[in-house]
Amino acid sequence: MFRSGDLDRPFVTHNEDLLAAIGAQLEMELQERNAGVDVEDQVKHTLKRSLAGKRPTLQHIARELGMSARTLQRRLTDAEITFQKMVEDTRRELAHHYLKQSTVELTEAAFLLGYEDANSFFRAFHLWEGTTPGEWRMRQGRRQVSEVTR
Repeated sequence: MFRSGDLDRPFVTHNEDLLAAIGAQLEMELQERNAGVDVEDQVKHTLKRSLAGKRPTLQHIARELGMSARTLQRRLTDAEITFQKMVEDTRRELAHHYLKQSTVELTEAAFLLGYEDANSFFRAFHLWEGTTPGEWRMRQGRRQVSEVTR
């Protein structure tokens, strides 16, 4: 483990064999780590961090994941999913989460999901759920109350 300030310090000596051994080990560990997590989980996790107040692009998410946009596109294609579908699925999942929190206003949820205005969020939510966000929230509240009283 190194301090970030150590990155700016020059190498006094250079050991090619040691560099090759460390580089190979780090590359192997990185491949093992990436192999354990599928691309959908990586993209969804990154999208959740990137949505608030903005509309993330494929290029932005690829950069966050340390790969080219083309590589990310190829991996999503291999997983038989589109980037736009990933954005929509993540927004829907987060919308449910935010709407279950009574302290989050509907306009605030729209902003946190990266919509430019609340109307765009309301239209998208209606397509997903067949109802408005406010009505969905009320139904969820009634459902939670009935589960508690059982």
